[in-house]
Amino acid sequence: MGQVEQKLAELGLTLPEVAAPVAAYVPALRDGHHVLTSGQLPMVGGKLPLTGKVGAEVTAEDAKDLARTCALNALAAIKSVVGDLDQVEQVVKVVGFVASAPDFTGQPGVVNGTSELLGQVFGDKGVHARSAVGVAVLPLDAPVEVELTVRIRA
Repeated sequence: MGQVEQKLAELGLTLPEVAAPVAAYVPALRDGHHVLTSGQLPMVGGKLPLTGKVGAEVTAEDAKDLARTCALNALAAIKSVVGDLDQVEQVVKVVGFVASAPDFTGQPGVVNGTSELLGQVFGDKGVHARSAVGVAVLPLDAPVEVELTVRIRA
């Protein structure tokens, strides 16, 4: 077990199995020194624990927890490509999509679920650029979807 996975274990977390794609794509792809993930839903055991819009059927706090789950799924996808998360030199970019009720404006707080976990796990290497976007609907009526771009060792 590498340092990143040891840190996850200290937080009481483990990497899940890579979530199966719900359409025609791969979970992650290496491009030179970068790995880009496809959008990761907060799947747990192949199912969404919650569905609906944040600010309506789903609370912002629950959505933040789901964003954390998305990050774990993204890390699992990255590991499936590089073999060892200790290969990550820098989390470069996080893009978070939040299925939002019309009057919900707390997307940045929701996506903090991902950003905070990456900071806890990677320290300074987890500091990243980010977008947090409110959308009308996400696949499978998921409340949150997250994609990551990381730079890996040569």
